[in-house]
Amino acid sequence: MPDLAEIQRAAQAIAGTAERTPYVISSALSALAGQEIGLKLETRQPIGAFKIRGAANAISRLSPEQARRGVGCCSTGNHGRALAYAAAKNGIRAIVCLSSLVPQNKVRAIAELGAEVHRIGKCQDDAQAEIDRLVADEDITDIPPFDHPDIIAGQGTIGLELLEDRPDLDAIVVPLSGGGLISGIAIAAKAMKPEIKIIGVSMERGAAMQASLAAGHPVEVTELPTLADSLGGGIGLNNRWTFDICRRLVDEIILLSEAEIYRGMQHLARKEGLVVEGAAAVGPAALLASKLKPAGPMAMIISGQNIDQRQFDLIAAGKPVQVGDITVEG
Repeated sequence: MPDLAEIQRAAQAIAGTAERTPYVISSALSALAGQEIGLKLETRQPIGAFKIRGAANAISRLSPEQARRGVGCCSTGNHGRALAYAAAKNGIRAIVCLSSLVPQNKVRAIAELGAEVHRIGKCQDDAQAEIDRLVADEDITDIPPFDHPDIIAGQGTIGLELLEDRPDLDAIVVPLSGGGLISGIAIAAKAMKPEIKIIGVSMERGAAMQASLAAGHPVEVTELPTLADSLGGGIGLNNRWTFDICRRLVDEIILLSEAEIYRGMQHLARKEGLVVEGAAAVGPAALLASKLKPAGPMAMIISGQNIDQRQFDLIAAGKPVQVGDITVEG
């Protein structure tokens, strides 16, 4: 398992590719909570999402031969964009496999960074099967979106920054999908402050890590359309790292309805002036839904801003949006 020293090394490795992002206090959320609520703005990264940290660290660890052959991944969008960016910065070929559930704006952004894009299948498992084929046929290196020590260490630099900036934090609230982000943050934060609470937030529609933890082992979930599309996908039945880290270090998991996620996005647009995707809004959404009860200063990871502009405009205006076969409004 990556440790604090590995995360500190990652912080040096990603400098110049990923940014040390701002931590800002939300007066509106703080007033609601009765405690200081801070927002870690990963929306300020060069690709508009935290995933650049893990991708940049993984790229930095490639051997010259691996770099020559190229890299690939399956993604729900932001990891593919991050890998494309980091690979292009280093002159490395990148192939990104995406299922049909990934929004077109994210597909387009990945292609614009120079990666080879493969649209295949209806879920993350289908996209991963294509990457497995490319690894076998073309000997590229698979850099997975979450279940990899280098990815976990890279994402953990967020926890490092938070505790360096605010050592008095009582809790960190993290969007939860495959667990790479929350695992890295938990390792760093609990190494620096063992009593800190790590809270994961996901959507009710297909929360793979929560279902796996409840079952006691990794399980498959049905992927469903959701406003928090970046949180979709399974954790892998052969999960090696993040399931165990989450089982040991995550203190609580909260699930949200689509309407609650909508209201979180709307709040961040109207009250905080932030353009965010659904996954980035789950911390504030949990507070607005009275599912979080802060006992002290709390940090929320605002994980990304890569949302379809039309969907964002509708939510900011308080109008209904279509999510798969359901209509969502606040």
